[in-house]
Amino acid sequence: MFLRKVLHIILFLSCSQLFSQSAPQAIANGQDINVLYRHEKTWKIFAHSRGFGVGYRRGKHLSAKTKSLFEMEGLNLKHPKEIKVKGNDDNSKRFIYGKLNAVGMFRIGTGLQNVIYKRADRKSLEIRCSYIVGATLAIAKPYYVLVYRGNTQPKQTASVPYNSDKLTQDSIVGHGPWIDGINEIKFYPGLHAKFNISFEYAAYSNWVRAIETGVSLDYFPKALPIMARNPAENAVVTLYIGFVFGKKSF
Repeated sequence: MFLRKVLHIILFLSCSQLFSQSAPQAIANGQDINVLYRHEKTWKIFAHSRGFGVGYRRGKHLSAKTKSLFEMEGLNLKHPKEIKVKGNDDNSKRFIYGKLNAVGMFRIGTGLQNVIYKRADRKSLEIRCSYIVGATLAIAKPYYVLVYRGNTQPKQTASVPYNSDKLTQDSIVGHGPWIDGINEIKFYPGLHAKFNISFEYAAYSNWVRAIETGVSLDYFPKALPIMARNPAENAVVTLYIGFVFGKKSF
């Protein structure tokens, strides 16, 4: 009886060692192995209804169909009424009339991902849904425009922050240098929540290739001003679609 237990332990340890050696070797040789990878690291590029963004995500299996998630995203945020117009000079650059601030956002959050439909083979799709909540930090930089400086000849321009009370469209030559206003940045901390559905189609089980679409809500206790003569926003809702790529590991 004792010898049988010893043999079982030796056999188990031998099989575990063989698997740990053969699995990475099989992956290195381009073979697909049907095992549960516990960890996942992915990148995402996406377009949303008010701009573009990139993201990084780490996942860890809690069960065969559920993963915990940690992610970070960086994105810009435009106002729906932003329209580029030409300045009052033939050589001027187009600018956004009425824009108060150029806004970028940084998100960090955690959540869960669940498998809705598990793929039967590598030629089918796996459908997943995710729920994520976390913190948002909006960074608002004043939008600068170029105007003529007095009545000097030849004409000289000055870069000034847009002011709806002092500037009209005809008085603006074009948009100012991006660097102008960098020392006047303001921060707007907030919260965000997100729900998405992804369609995973990778050819190998250790790859991640997916199309992801969803909706996000960002809330700022202090309203975020983007356009003049439009209300500053406390809540921002965006729809997005993106491409997710990465790898799984043990």
